[in-house]
Amino acid sequence: MTICSGLMLAQAGAEPMTFSSVLLMSLAAIFCLVLLVFAIMFATVARLWFRAGMSGAYIGPVQLVVMKLKRINPEVIVDCRINAVQAGLASEMSTVAMESHMLAGGKVPLIVRAMIAAHKAQIDLDWNTAAAIDLAGRNVLEAVQTSVRTKVIDCPDPARSARPTLDGIAKDGIQLKAKARVTVRTNISQLIGGATEETVIARVGEGIVSAIGSCETHKEVLANPMLIAKAVLAKGLDSQTAYEIVSIDIADIDVGDNVGARLQADQAEADMRIARAHAEERRAAAVAHEQEMRALTQENQAEVVLSEAEVPRAMAGAYRRGTLRKSEDA
Repeated sequence: MTICSGLMLAQAGAEPMTFSSVLLMSLAAIFCLVLLVFAIMFATVARLWFRAGMSGAYIGPVQLVVMKLKRINPEVIVDCRINAVQAGLASEMSTVAMESHMLAGGKVPLIVRAMIAAHKAQIDLDWNTAAAIDLAGRNVLEAVQTSVRTKVIDCPDPARSARPTLDGIAKDGIQLKAKARVTVRTNISQLIGGATEETVIARVGEGIVSAIGSCETHKEVLANPMLIAKAVLAKGLDSQTAYEIVSIDIADIDVGDNVGARLQADQAEADMRIARAHAEERRAAAVAHEQEMRALTQENQAEVVLSEAEVPRAMAGAYRRGTLRKSEDA
């Protein structure tokens, strides 16, 4: 800045300044000011620039300054870039892609760690897929770790269900209470849009109850609980889910109530109540009919009495008319 001012004063003392000279000096002053600001900002990232260059993950000084202007933490980008280069993934993770993902609210360090883990485990995972999984709210690193190291899910899950067991009834009416442990691993290709862990638990529970219900007797299940696991695995319950079912193990199975006998007893009780109701209906009808017959008897007796009352009257009339005479047979 001082050098530029000295040049301006020297030209002013030498000869009158023209418009082009003023414009040139103004541009020079602006350039010097921009250069000064750039130098000040670069001083804050010079350490990162040197570290990136020494690590083989070179990032230009202008790009680092632009990150500061975009309010992106350049230290995070530099660290992620160094990790990617050291893992041999420099071509798959560009600095521009990291900046864009960070501006979108993504977790760049998590994606870099996930891609490095996937690369070491020989799992096919590119930047676009990992970024989409991260922006969808899924933990991409946990998904990769679950793909390498399987995860065990309790069915039913005590944290999600109030019922501690899966209750099924065999064809002989005996209730069986089962607990299962499902071993799964993440299916990264279906992680976006695939059903979650709750769906897997619900499907496995439904499959176990259905498998118990298809057995002729509860003794079959108790003798070989793996029949249930094989029947459930054969249904392909992990379809359209974010997990791939590795195995289903029956952890515990107990005999519950004799539901069939209880239902039969309840049915017999209901039939007895219905029979009683029908009997009471018939008794009431018989009582009503008896009352009707009694009323009819009383009515007929009344008519007989009335008829008997007419006999003396008829005899008196006949006597008055002189038609009353002794029968010849008498």
